[in-house]
Amino acid sequence: MAPHGSVTWRIVNILIVGGSGFLGRELTRQAWAAGHAVTATFATRAGDIPGVRRLPMDLRHSAEIAAALAETQPDAVINAAYRKTDWATTADGAIRLALAATQHGSRLVHVSSDAVFSGADVHYDESATPDPITPYGAAKAAAETAIRLFAPTTVIARTSLIIGDGGSVHEAFIHELAAGRRRGVLFTDEIRCPVHVADLARALLELTVSDHTGVCHLAGSDAISRHELGLLVADRDELDAAMLTAGSRAGTGSPGALDVRLDSTRTQRTLRTTLRGARDFLRRER
Repeated sequence: MAPHGSVTWRIVNILIVGGSGFLGRELTRQAWAAGHAVTATFATRAGDIPGVRRLPMDLRHSAEIAAALAETQPDAVINAAYRKTDWATTADGAIRLALAATQHGSRLVHVSSDAVFSGADVHYDESATPDPITPYGAAKAAAETAIRLFAPTTVIARTSLIIGDGGSVHEAFIHELAAGRRRGVLFTDEIRCPVHVADLARALLELTVSDHTGVCHLAGSDAISRHELGLLVADRDELDAAMLTAGSRAGTGSPGALDVRLDSTRTQRTLRTTLRGARDFLRRER
């Protein structure tokens, strides 16, 4: 990665792929607020941020990718799109986009995930080799591998659980549990490093206008369990924490890694954006 402050890209026109998703919406909002010309793609529903151009685009179809790039002529492309159960979008589609963006001469920032790791080593910095154990993790790892080979100037930004101010799927699940609308267990032995969506979007945009290349880690500074995350959300939102049942995932046969802690120290040293920990950004104002 390049040293802090060495910015060479003057970005004025950004294409945000997956712009209608939770992260994509925040990226779109921040990029527009920063004065960039922004086009956001969507698969099924367009967003509603005034002034932002919207384009339907399906990563499974090369012709749609080529048409979007030709129409928007972006200086940079940020890929925040994925479908957890769809290899054709998460792996093949991401690779198609990377090849097309490179041929077009656009800078690419590709959002990846801590799902590329098995948890066997617990702590993972940017040099760690992916060893996924789920289909989604394998799709993300395949995309990373191909992109590094065929589009080596790309930024591959791995992140963890993305949390907001009530709008994430993780927070919605906790609310449903606390209200008794859903049954489930929050595991005490499943550890991640949650990041706030605003911090993540700010860091991604900072990387977009920099000369960074290669793998970056953008996760929060606190490693916490799913159950602790639930308690923090419950305290912030004044939910009934007694409704949040704790349990152990080990031995349940549930697929996926247990303890994956993205070490973002190296990337954080190069950024102005601070990636806060969940205990900080979920703290209730008293």
